[in-house]
Amino acid sequence: MPEFININSITEFEKFIVSNEALLIYFSHEECNVCKVLRPKVEEMLRKGFPALKMMYCDTVKYPEIAAQRSIFAVPTILIFFDGREYIRKSRNIGIEELYTLIERPYNMMFSD
Repeated sequence: MPEFININSITEFEKFIVSNEALLIYFSHEECNVCKVLRPKVEEMLRKGFPALKMMYCDTVKYPEIAAQRSIFAVPTILIFFDGREYIRKSRNIGIEELYTLIERPYNMMFSD
């Protein structure tokens, strides 16, 4: 069962982007109550609908330089990469159904049989 991998450095962050075909990065911090509610919903959506999509978590308070490098100034923010390129960016008001719809087409193109 996939789980969020914590990002601890810019180097690690960049390595994950180039070494994974499909990657979701969840930017948040411990004081964000919306983030705490949304994160398990995102995890469940990925487990059920997009099992090949790797999940990473970045705490923007502990690692502000990582967030700043990607111009993340609000939480929660979700970035989704396919083949090392940022494909989707959602911030603040994130609906699970909308996120699912945005991911579905590129994911299916990449991982369909």
